[in-house]
Amino acid sequence: MIGMYVHQHWPYRHPYSARTWTVEDWRGYADGMKKIGYNTFLIWPMLEIMPDPLTPSDRASLSKLGKVIDMLHSEFGMRVYIVICPNIKARKDAPKATYETRHYYWSDDNINPADPAALKSLVQWREKLMKPLAKVDGIAIIDSDPGGYPGSTNADFVNLLAEHRKMLDRVRPGIELIYWMHAGWQGWSRLYETGKFALGTPEEQLDVLTRVKALNPEPWGIANGLQYAEKLGIASKVVKFNYGLIEAEPSFPMTNFGGENAYKGAAETGPRGVMGNAQTHCVQLPNTFAFVRGATGQSLTDADYVEFANGLIPGQGTAIVRGWSVLQGHNASAMLASAAELESLPDSRLKPGKLKGLLFGSARRFVTDLALQLRLRASFEALAAATDRGEGVKAALANAVAAAEAWQSRHGYQNNWYDPKLHASLRKLHSAAIDKVLAISYEARPPFSNGRTAPQQIAANFATIETYTTQLLDAMKTALKEIQ
Repeated sequence: MIGMYVHQHWPYRHPYSARTWTVEDWRGYADGMKKIGYNTFLIWPMLEIMPDPLTPSDRASLSKLGKVIDMLHSEFGMRVYIVICPNIKARKDAPKATYETRHYYWSDDNINPADPAALKSLVQWREKLMKPLAKVDGIAIIDSDPGGYPGSTNADFVNLLAEHRKMLDRVRPGIELIYWMHAGWQGWSRLYETGKFALGTPEEQLDVLTRVKALNPEPWGIANGLQYAEKLGIASKVVKFNYGLIEAEPSFPMTNFGGENAYKGAAETGPRGVMGNAQTHCVQLPNTFAFVRGATGQSLTDADYVEFANGLIPGQGTAIVRGWSVLQGHNASAMLASAAELESLPDSRLKPGKLKGLLFGSARRFVTDLALQLRLRASFEALAAATDRGEGVKAALANAVAAAEAWQSRHGYQNNWYDPKLHASLRKLHSAAIDKVLAISYEARPPFSNGRTAPQQIAANFATIETYTTQLLDAMKTALKEIQ
């Protein structure tokens, strides 16, 4: 299994957000991924925040995903899994937004899995949602992030898995249940008790896997937790989800290139294989390529990258790789020169190649996106230099705001935006508006604001971060007006 996790948490624009992909987008992407060596997709379809009754956009999304599953099976021979978070259902106000524009943490509610009535209602609704997706190879249920409930135990979680096993058997016998070991059910549940995050302990992780083994919800498998599975003699069930090697999540859309994380990390497979992940798939093509090269034991040289890029746009491999490379550095002049080179390419030299599906229908969009990222990164370098010198700060900030807005207007991403160089520069401005946004955190240490409980404060923090990027851009504009 060499897979890609198609994460759909964040609502933003086409084709950057996978929520917006059409069946044809999926067909093209699968074609390119198959050609470079992938054979499995794991998809998070956001079933948890689909309201009852479904909106027209939710019904359309389920219908589309059913067609995608059929197409990936029949045309590409790929395995297809979906992700379901353990104990989350949609709030009553979820229908206010369409499926494509719905913010997850404005729409989710955690149920208590120890409440038999609540659990029964949740599983019954999920059974209806699963019927259009009955041909899927399996579902992965993650133990955390999101999920959890204050004071909940491993026994509660394993019982939840057992109820989902029964539900899947009713939908279609043979759907595999994957237990995705992540932060730990009890560890994440403590976040909702204390407001402070800490991973589940090794003892807790071994305990829950021991319970799942005793349940034996065949057919079943395990994502991660190889060290615990080896102790229990069930290592053959493990596929490794080597998370964050292609792209961190949540991540402001910027192309990652170079280094050895994606390549070497993918080579560390589990007995059943390895799964990578990305959030903005059309932006993260170089690391998508690096990951599969590592997973398949092939070389990863500069020439390999150029050949890959030529598969995207024949004859432009060198220019594309040069853009990817300088984007990771600190030479603003080189970034601007590369952007100008890409922008000057005529349409006659932008004919898509054999990997055209990875371009989502437009070679011009692809090179323009890379140029916009280069100009944005160059503006951050200039802002850092200006704040270090204490000279030309207003002009540098104005340029950074303009470059950020130009790229933002393309992709429309709104969630967390962590850029160490940018944040360090912005802190030097001593702007109250900027500092307020930079202080936003996932954790919530007591005393909690507005008389909230820990679960309420954590939910409020997650909801606030859903629009972190747009908040920071607005704060940067406010700071620009304040600079004399």
